Amino acid sequence: MIYLASPYSHPDPKVRERRYWDACAFTAKRMREGAIIYSPIASSHVLSTVYGLPTHFAFWERFDKAIIDRCAGLEVLMLDGWEDSVGVAAEIKYAAKLGLPITYKRPYVIHTPREGAEQNLASSVV
Repeated sequence: MIYLASPYSHPDPKVRERRYWDACAFTAKRMREGAIIYSPIASSHVLSTVYGLPTHFAFWERFDKAIIDRCAGLEVLMLDGWEDSVGVAAEIKYAAKLGLPITYKRPYVIHTPREGAEQNLASSVV
């Protein structure tokens, strides 16, 4: 299984929403390609927006590490803000500590079904 690290936390809920849809679109793309991939953002966004769970990495860190422990690699979705993301940095550091291969994904443009407009999403392995 591949763990998808991508930025999420941000004070603006619109930015978090955009990052959620980007993570979902990339995860779906990788699944169509045959990858067994897990995105914590795709899996947890609704838990935060609907059920009020925190959006910051400090809350999610123990869950994320438990999943990374079960993964064979980590892919970093290089959306805006990834280099400044505390969570992404911690996930990269933890995966490296475990000796997992880490790959980085560059953005590309795709139409999303929800918005029907071009959005900046991620591409294949660099």
